Amino acid sequence: MRYVLLLLSSIVIAFAGCSGEEPPTEQPGTEATLRFSAIPDQNSTELAEKFAPLARHLSEALGVQVQYVPSRDYQATVEMFRNGDIDLAWFGGLTGVQARHLVDGARAIAQGDSDPSYYSYFIANRSTGLQASDTFPENLGSFRFTFGSESSTSGRLMPEYFIREAAGKSPDEFFENPVGYSGSHDKTAELVASGQFEVGVINYKVYDQRVKEGKTDPDLVRVIWRTPPYADYNWTVRPDLDTKLGEGFTARLQQALISIDDPSLLSALPREKLIPASNEEYDGIREVARELGMLR
Repeated sequence: MRYVLLLLSSIVIAFAGCSGEEPPTEQPGTEATLRFSAIPDQNSTELAEKFAPLARHLSEALGVQVQYVPSRDYQATVEMFRNGDIDLAWFGGLTGVQARHLVDGARAIAQGDSDPSYYSYFIANRSTGLQASDTFPENLGSFRFTFGSESSTSGRLMPEYFIREAAGKSPDEFFENPVGYSGSHDKTAELVASGQFEVGVINYKVYDQRVKEGKTDPDLVRVIWRTPPYADYNWTVRPDLDTKLGEGFTARLQQALISIDDPSLLSALPREKLIPASNEEYDGIREVARELGMLR
């Protein structure tokens, strides 16, 4: 009987080996891939190209595959993070707060060295005759105005907060014409330059970079007010990353990010250097978002 059982086992094993079917195995790199994305606050095709060097650097530093996953808009980035389609994301202050609100245990691990004291520019087409001011220009209400993305910290949330604080009204009440939402900082600059909207609000880094690259004429599109500072962008990581890529991986990832000393690797952000970040630094944004009904 024992002989028969051994013979049958041998036949089964031999048949499996000759069947042409391999035993199910994990696809190479499936579990060893770090997937990241970023809110598309600049032109998305440019972002994909700019993030490639960072992906290669992190792959070499961490010994895993690193893949940049493009996103169509701010909320799509939050949803990808929520669903686990990406492990890491470069969020604005608001989208980071929203993502961490939706994914219990998610945490901010790095930010640009300028992000604890970020600010926005209110910009105007020169045809308005508006000039730079040290205080909020309360005569904006009669002009056509656009925010950036509805979920942008520097292009909507904090500027709206400062409008409410200065004018005592919501933007819809303050502006005589319907408020616009351009979708991105680049688009805001282009719309104000064209005159389609006479006034807008933009991330100061994007504006300064556009001027530097000759994409925006500072005489045509003028800075008329700089907001008070606030905390903004950050890298936020999912809480299950150590389970996926090994214990201690999140700490290694944080160290790899803040150790980058080549600014060209951070050109997509754009930042010169990264420093550690924590969830608590964005409590102010969380409170403003909750006050404005922007946390689901």
